[in-house]
Amino acid sequence: MGRVADVPKKVDHQERREEIARALWRVVEHQGLAGATMREVSREANASLGQVQHYFSSRTEMLAFAMEYAAEQTAQRVSLAVGEVAHPRDVVRVTLVEMLPLHPDSRAASRMSAAYMVEALHDPELQERLRAGLRDGRDVLEHLLRQAIADGHLPPSRDPAVEANLLVALTGFTPLLELGVLEPAAALAAIDEHLDRMFVQSECCPVRPFPAGNR
Repeated sequence: MGRVADVPKKVDHQERREEIARALWRVVEHQGLAGATMREVSREANASLGQVQHYFSSRTEMLAFAMEYAAEQTAQRVSLAVGEVAHPRDVVRVTLVEMLPLHPDSRAASRMSAAYMVEALHDPELQERLRAGLRDGRDVLEHLLRQAIADGHLPPSRDPAVEANLLVALTGFTPLLELGVLEPAAALAAIDEHLDRMFVQSECCPVRPFPAGNR
């Protein structure tokens, strides 16, 4: 019998794009966005420049995908952390914590986001993508707060738009954490204090305590 020909391995193109995106995160984390050339990313991804260019026609396209992928990963971590049924305070807290550089994945996404913003200031296409992403993230928080008011977790006197803006402002802890001005415990304590003041604490809808290790 003749030798059976080797069957070529099927390439998962989405998986390969995600691997390149993670390589880009690592380059940005260690070298900054200036070092994130397609050639440097290809080296980090153990791929040829041609392979990277096969998946991304330009550096701008590669950056945009990396940011969208980072946002998807953050959303997945939030979903896994809070489960299917959770008090809105839980969801808000986990969302805010995942937006801060407190563990390797969120730190990589945070640094990528900061570098991306600087790049977007000089690139109209990236600027529009970033603006849309930030607006969507803020709108998700406002929708959550509106639902919390409707369900009685927040008093009806609360303005969901203002409260959403205040929550977004808490992500301003990022540079303070990155530069060591604040310790993670201090940032988390401030977030918990704000959420404790925001949400109604009553017998019908108590704020659930968080394990000591998560505060």
